[in-house]
Amino acid sequence: MTNLPSGPLHLTRLDTPYTTRLELRGELDHYCADLLLAAVERVLADRADLRDLHLQCAGLTAVDSVGLSVLLMIRRRTGTADVRLHIEKRPLRLDRLLELTGTLGYLTTPEAGAQHTSSTPERRSAASEEAISARPGTTDSV
Repeated sequence: MTNLPSGPLHLTRLDTPYTTRLELRGELDHYCADLLLAAVERVLADRADLRDLHLQCAGLTAVDSVGLSVLLMIRRRTGTADVRLHIEKRPLRLDRLLELTGTLGYLTTPEAGAQHTSSTPERRSAASEEAISARPGTTDSV
């Protein structure tokens, strides 16, 4: 897995059949939250076969109101695209924010997005990984 650090938010994308996983590291705030939304929009546009979108949040260090707004927008976009959204490995502070704002259930229930009956298990051998630059045109590398 190659990661290209380009700013306070780092995204890594892993595509498998019917599933995409985005690993988030850093701050999901007013400076970088739009980058996550743009990455999700690219995934939804690129993957006509997509059934499940997994956001792995273990690496998030901060989420502000704009970050929360982007998560809500992603939930709406995935629902419209008939794709299930999974917000996984949430740090305690993200869960507290979601509880405080009353959005935990909306963002994390099994009904968050599509109504497909089952998800295809991920297979590493069929996976393709790429690091997503936080800002277009940057030349930062690991």
